[in-house]
Amino acid sequence: MENRELAEQLVSKSIEAFIMGLEVYNKPTIRYRIEGFSFFITNAWELMLKAKLLNDGVSIYFKNNHDRTLSLNEVITKVFPDKKQPLRLNLEKIVVLRNTSTHFITEDYETVYAPLFQSNVLSFGEQLQRFHQHDITQDTPQNFLTLSATMAPLTDEQIELKYAPEIAERLIFQKDDIATTSALNPTDKFTIDIVHYLYQVKGKDTADFTFKIAAEGEVPVKTITRRKNPAETHMYSHNDLVNEIMRRIRKQKINFEYQSKERIRRDFTSSLLTLFMNFYDMKADGKYAFKHVIGNSERYSYSQAAAEFVVSEIKKIRKILLRI
Repeated sequence: MENRELAEQLVSKSIEAFIMGLEVYNKPTIRYRIEGFSFFITNAWELMLKAKLLNDGVSIYFKNNHDRTLSLNEVITKVFPDKKQPLRLNLEKIVVLRNTSTHFITEDYETVYAPLFQSNVLSFGEQLQRFHQHDITQDTPQNFLTLSATMAPLTDEQIELKYAPEIAERLIFQKDDIATTSALNPTDKFTIDIVHYLYQVKGKDTADFTFKIAAEGEVPVKTITRRKNPAETHMYSHNDLVNEIMRRIRKQKINFEYQSKERIRRDFTSSLLTLFMNFYDMKADGKYAFKHVIGNSERYSYSQAAAEFVVSEIKKIRKILLRI
């Protein structure tokens, strides 16, 4: 079969998978819609991007086994080589959901992933037009591209009360991870927030719902003391912290360089951060690191104070070297 003909078939199947994902997500009677949508949308992207590679004359098969095609992650890497590209980050987060949703099924994943899903749907239409000159609105009405999200705000405390510790920790970690990545990539190519605005009005007849501080009203409201959220105090993953340190080095115009085995390098790497972490035992200091326990595994997120500390130590080391 010619590559062009195969690419056309892949695009056709991709569009069908995309529409099935929309139908699953927007049907209120389906409770498995988060997992179902993630399966269909990732399949749609995989087929569409493989068609793009074929049209570019790039093989989609393993070198030593033409019976197997590349995985979605491998295809994403080929088409979107920039690791920091918001669309690539968006896709990779949804792929993680697809890969793990069968093991950690919760109704509240929608509160975490709905903004990613909405951004992803619009990006699919844009990339389909860009790579294959096909308008997705020829296959589904424009208004169907707006997802019907039935989510409500969810606090860490509510998650911990509702789920077993392993599931709660995982959901909290993913929520914080996506929130942090979104803060570092404030673009609709990563997330499109679904926001509900509440206004206090004087006329009860004009209100959509009522709340109560006294005995009247439908919904009780009270002032609470909120614990610190790691997404606010420790917002960086390991790689995000590397990028933040490098950004500060450049912004402060620090002449940073070191001799590796092969050459003189001027970039702050993940390996260097690990050396700093181990030498100063930063993970043991809550000011710098927050430990997330998920089942039998542990993950860490890091604070701005960690970035400031590493940069300050680099400055001190540089001053010492200049005196020698």
